[in-house]
Amino acid sequence: MSAVTGTDVLDLWDASAREHPDAPALVTAHRVLSYRDADRLTDAWAASLAARGARPGELVGLAFGDPARTVLGMLAALKAGAGFTVLDERLPPAARAELVHRTAAAVWLGDGGHAPEGAYVPAAPDGGEGADGTEGPGAARPAARAAASDAAYVLFTSGSTGRPKGTVVERDALRRFAGAVAGRLGLTPRDRWLQVASLGFDVLIEEVFPAFAAGAAVVCREDSRALDAEELHIALSRTRTTVVELSTQYWLEYARWLEHTGTTTPAALRTVVVGGERMDPRPYRAWQARQPAGLAHVYGLTECTVSSTFYTGLLPDDAEEVPLGTPLRDVEISIRRDGRRVPDGETGEIHIGGPLLARGFLDDEAATARRFVPDPEASRPGARLYVTGDLGRIDADGQLVFRGRADDQIKIRGHRLEPARVERALCAVPGVDQAVIFPDPEAGTALWAFTVPADPAAAPLPGGAERLTGADRDALVAPLEAELPDWAVPRVLYRVSALPKNPHGKVDKRRLATWATAGTGTGAGAPPVPCAPRPGPGDPLGGVLDLFREVLDAPGLGPDDDFFDHGGQSLLAMRLLARLRESHPAAAGLRASALFASPTPRLLAKALTDRENART
Repeated sequence: MSAVTGTDVLDLWDASAREHPDAPALVTAHRVLSYRDADRLTDAWAASLAARGARPGELVGLAFGDPARTVLGMLAALKAGAGFTVLDERLPPAARAELVHRTAAAVWLGDGGHAPEGAYVPAAPDGGEGADGTEGPGAARPAARAAASDAAYVLFTSGSTGRPKGTVVERDALRRFAGAVAGRLGLTPRDRWLQVASLGFDVLIEEVFPAFAAGAAVVCREDSRALDAEELHIALSRTRTTVVELSTQYWLEYARWLEHTGTTTPAALRTVVVGGERMDPRPYRAWQARQPAGLAHVYGLTECTVSSTFYTGLLPDDAEEVPLGTPLRDVEISIRRDGRRVPDGETGEIHIGGPLLARGFLDDEAATARRFVPDPEASRPGARLYVTGDLGRIDADGQLVFRGRADDQIKIRGHRLEPARVERALCAVPGVDQAVIFPDPEAGTALWAFTVPADPAAAPLPGGAERLTGADRDALVAPLEAELPDWAVPRVLYRVSALPKNPHGKVDKRRLATWATAGTGTGAGAPPVPCAPRPGPGDPLGGVLDLFREVLDAPGLGPDDDFFDHGGQSLLAMRLLARLRESHPAAAGLRASALFASPTPRLLAKALTDRENART
């Protein structure tokens, strides 16, 4: 592994470029950039950025749909002395415009429809001229040297106030983090890390900088679209990837696919990093029993520079939880109640300290003061703790174990979400008086919403939940889709006469789930209902309809019911397409995005028939 010392995150890159100039740094479907080539290219990009105002204390915005250009832009921004921020193309236009305004980036790189006005593309990877005529590789890196306390990047997470929180991570924290992860995973120049996280998600940082610190290669997809389980497996095999990081639910989809097809992980793959949500011990043990690739279970938050703890052990047979692991170098983990440590084995709130903490939140001093607090026990002046809101304990082996949340924040498909943000958006829709959301109790991958109408005459009988469909559902979902990212929009919605309370005065979500179970709703994680009629023998629609019902856990689904209206989302779309490929040859090569054009069993069956006819 390359040396991981130095005073700036760029020292890690420079050491790798110096020690392994001909080793691959960036691998795409069409080209492999060596460390020497990538160094010269990003020097040229940095010179272009500096000429446009990028410097220490400023931000460079990145709005590429291409992961490889995003990675190059991150490195170029740091070389210009600036920090960077990444604009997720999946955000609704209004949310994108707000983030562009709040970051006040000095310059934007990017292309495509989501790039802000004035964004440009610097020198192309082939050494040609960029859209603005900037010169190709060969320009000198700007001389500006950033301080350790200057911002390295700003990334956004969901906020309880309804505004996403921009987390400001400094260069020294990024340097320490990159070196610590490279050391913990034992990365070497022979490693290849496949980049699969959504651009704008903090896992992108973990996929890139530890690899560069070790002189390893970052393998980039052609675009930012999600890969289903089979596509992921093919990509891992084709690129000889050795390390990949998957959200918990994504990993479960891949594990199911491997088990169903009787396949094992590719020979080159040695480590799968998994995190984002609580891990069930059963699939963890099943993986360890039959898959060659090892697992690294991680825990962390954007405010603490991505992952803070790693667990790579063999899970004992009697373990009731998969541990979150032990802290990285420069990370301090403590379990506290009322600010004071509790003895090992006792449950309390997880606090994270050390130099990997973010500076705080962009333009939100109150939230910064609330979550980043002085450490009353530290001997170092100015030492701080981040109050995570997660409950945990330290077990007899010194491993951190997750015990739930201390507040109402939830995890959905790897993202942290403040329910109040979505509930306020629902209550802003005309005709809605109250609302509550929570993940479906069965799988935890779809958001359920329960609303109380402002007009009592529109409410169902007390103690019942009416499933919303058609125009009633669309009236609630459409305003949310214009304001929230896709993963934060409830796809299964119910109307109730009142929100029941438990003895503590909080909304009784278990009783709401029971009301829904007694009703006739269907959807991902929703209660079963009597099966709807199935098409007759020989009808090609029958097999497709069966798979829709299986994947959505919706026996009552009809041929013209919309996948997304019944709780469908990206992970379930991956599962549906994987199952279709097993029985329908025409589904080969079909991506999950095809469901947007053909979201019902009837339409998808017709699309498959058309594909089959075109082949013959």
